[in-house]
Amino acid sequence: MVQTIGNPASWGARKVRGAGHAFAEMTRSLGSERATDLPEVNRITLDDVRTALRLGAHDAARFRSDVAALLLIYPALGLALAFLAFQQSLVHLIFPLAAGFALIGPVAAILYYELSRQSELGQEVTWPAALGHLRRTTIAPVIVLGLYLFAIFLAWMGAAFGIYLTTVGPIEPDSPLAFLQAVLTTPAGWAMIVIGCGVGAVFAALVLVTAAFSFPMLIDRAPGLPVAVATSLRVARKNPFTVAAWGLTVAILLALGSLPFFLGLVLVLPWLGHATWHLYRRAVPPAG
Repeated sequence: MVQTIGNPASWGARKVRGAGHAFAEMTRSLGSERATDLPEVNRITLDDVRTALRLGAHDAARFRSDVAALLLIYPALGLALAFLAFQQSLVHLIFPLAAGFALIGPVAAILYYELSRQSELGQEVTWPAALGHLRRTTIAPVIVLGLYLFAIFLAWMGAAFGIYLTTVGPIEPDSPLAFLQAVLTTPAGWAMIVIGCGVGAVFAALVLVTAAFSFPMLIDRAPGLPVAVATSLRVARKNPFTVAAWGLTVAILLALGSLPFFLGLVLVLPWLGHATWHLYRRAVPPAG
């Protein structure tokens, strides 16, 4: 069949209309037109946390999720930390950067949620299928919520730098070890640790209640961003002790996984990602 070149103006108009429709769909997906009613949330206990961790470990071993962490997450974190380590003027940002990684963890684990979701539905669990679903699902809310977490991460880094300036002061140590010694052997250093941990806990709690269950729900139901965030808040409000215990568990495991030289994160990150899905499922039952 012979094809002819159409009118450039009409071709451009069609492309503009197509882009407009795509943008409109992305905008609608941020809302909650497909899920006007908030889902029911269950009461969860420490037994659910233990069960989620057990099932998460099983999924991580079964799906070899450590491979994704090894190939994608760990190199990015390692390069960033290595850069800071070799920049003496930025040594004081190594710990805030490592701690702040937990703030963007919920979006970094999105592929793990999808693998566990496929297994729950009895589907064939493969990496290509998981990536395909993520491409087909409503991605706009995920992007917006991810940007929200990145903004919190930047705010935390700014706060950490401010705490450093008002306590230890703008010193430039000879090495990371010298900086660590200065922090651990001076009152100003301990003040920085105490204040930094307190402020960091506030940022972590904000992420925990707003995003910990939002991302799994966006993958599970694609309800729109307001519904997902509202549901995460309702889970935290209904289960404050359990959610706080989960947040503390995540913090402890991430701290342990950071030793030595963050090598343990290759195993801890996939484990927590899959476990988060299973805890979400106990808090939010399947639709229908």
